[in-house]
Amino acid sequence: MLTLFHHPMFASCRFVRLAFGEYGEELALIEEKPWARRREFLSLNPAGTLPVLLAEGDVPIIGASVIAEYLDETRGVLKRERRLFAEDPMARAEIRRLVDWYLVKTESEVTKHLVRERVLKPLMPNEMGGGSPDSGAIRAARSNIRQHMKYTNWLAGTRHWLAGPRMTYADLAAAAAISVLDYLGEIDWNGHAAARDWYTRVKSRPSFRPLLGDRVRGISPVSHYADLDF
Repeated sequence: MLTLFHHPMFASCRFVRLAFGEYGEELALIEEKPWARRREFLSLNPAGTLPVLLAEGDVPIIGASVIAEYLDETRGVLKRERRLFAEDPMARAEIRRLVDWYLVKTESEVTKHLVRERVLKPLMPNEMGGGSPDSGAIRAARSNIRQHMKYTNWLAGTRHWLAGPRMTYADLAAAAAISVLDYLGEIDWNGHAAARDWYTRVKSRPSFRPLLGDRVRGISPVSHYADLDF
């Protein structure tokens, strides 16, 4: 069994878990506190970032997009219609664009700030950056959610899945980011019916069930978080 160093509230880590789940592969999970900078973890990834996959032979593969490429090359090419990438180069480019949108753009504008201020800071020692949440950072992140939800709603309303006719890495990246925000109760689903219907479809897949059971110390999920019909 492969091992994933992760944090349950990092969208990039959720993305990797969903991808392996779609291919029916179990992962041994080790929850890592990246601010702790454990020596053993830094020996695997000197940058101290997540996720990190210990692949065959305990070789570390670092970063969500890199892990996704590795997974496609070692498993996805054998999955035919269940492959999470497309065969066509232009379709693959669109999938990569949307993965980058949700795991980089949404992360930098929204997700990482809300997770840091609401989830991580209360758990981090002061000398490692902990303390009271920055209300300004929270307000800025919340103001950015609207545009990302508007875009997701447009994608979901104009395509069967976000990148085209079938589910791909793009859907998993979007669902990973949105599920973190949904856990925190940061999403107003009113006015985003297409995005809500799409998210319900992803949320109902077996690969999503472990994420619905995730909990973090000090913050309970919003009441509808684990509901498949909300």
